[in-house]
Amino acid sequence: KNNIKIISNAGGVNPISCAELIKNNLNSNDIKIGVIEGDDILHNIDNLLKSGVDLSNMDTNEDISLIKDRICSANVYIDSYSVKKALDLGANIVLAGRVSDPGLTLGPLLHEFAWPSTDYNKLASGTLAGHIIECGAQCTGGNFSKWYDITDLDNIGYPIVEVSSDGNFTVTKPEKTGGAVNKYTVIEQILYEMGDPQNYISPDVVVDFTSFNLIDKDNNAVDIKNVEGYKPTNTYKVSISYLAGYKSSGQLTISGPNSYLKAKKTADLIWSRLKKAGCTYERINTEFIGFSKYDNNNDITLKLSVFDKNKELVSRFGKEISPVITSGVPGTTGFSGGRPKAQEVIAYWPALIDKKYIKTKVSIL
Repeated sequence: KNNIKIISNAGGVNPISCAELIKNNLNSNDIKIGVIEGDDILHNIDNLLKSGVDLSNMDTNEDISLIKDRICSANVYIDSYSVKKALDLGANIVLAGRVSDPGLTLGPLLHEFAWPSTDYNKLASGTLAGHIIECGAQCTGGNFSKWYDITDLDNIGYPIVEVSSDGNFTVTKPEKTGGAVNKYTVIEQILYEMGDPQNYISPDVVVDFTSFNLIDKDNNAVDIKNVEGYKPTNTYKVSISYLAGYKSSGQLTISGPNSYLKAKKTADLIWSRLKKAGCTYERINTEFIGFSKYDNNNDITLKLSVFDKNKELVSRFGKEISPVITSGVPGTTGFSGGRPKAQEVIAYWPALIDKKYIKTKVSIL
């Protein structure tokens, strides 16, 4: 009723179904839901590869053929103009696919101020504004190094950016809320997930995070001015996930005296019994949580983990955890939650794709 618009990538991999569910729960037919599609390329990967698209891992340069048959999802970080278009069409709620996190802020700025795609400084400013508030209260005192100076953390205020048409903006938070907005809370968030500070690459622009002026106005307000940006790259980033295998972890509490020695013995027992049962794994891990070389009588949490592509093999691991309580060394306890189960490991495969291959579609449900 206040004409407040909501923009979110909450549609996940199925924004149409998300939009339909929202529509079915609304009491008004006047609310328009904008849906952005085109980021999901899962079912088009074969065609793209046949067209010569290279989806090699951008970190390792490995060929996509290594995991192609195990891909679970593939989504492109599309640009913010798709959000602008949805707002231009009158959407009250915008459900995007995999837009960039700062794009949720830049999109409405493009709609409001009609910034051209070549005004890189303004696009950079809007991207920086989005980057600062993309993690919510992480720029208003949450996860802050000087956490002991933050008051009313239980009533922490979430951030607001007030942006002018020239691109300069103020970071603040609602009155009568806890937390803090100052140059230190804002700078910590600016450093978050930054990479190269002079080349922060987004779908819309490359931002120079060393260029701007940051002014602490006190009273929970920080001004940011004169952000510089450059022409964007000709590629989008692709976020691909694939089934890498299965994992399982189990924990036991080993109490003193000689808790560390007993924990080591317990680990050896479990690994030996698994080996005798014919179980060898691609990777195993043993952790002695709470170990101190100065105190061998404190309780230790023994954590054992396995990884393998064979699900049955991983499931067998869980059956060796609880028996050791009565068939191992004394002082072993703390097992709870049932036998550890085999869990899927969904791994990440980042890649790049030329922008010419991606076509977005914006519609009103």
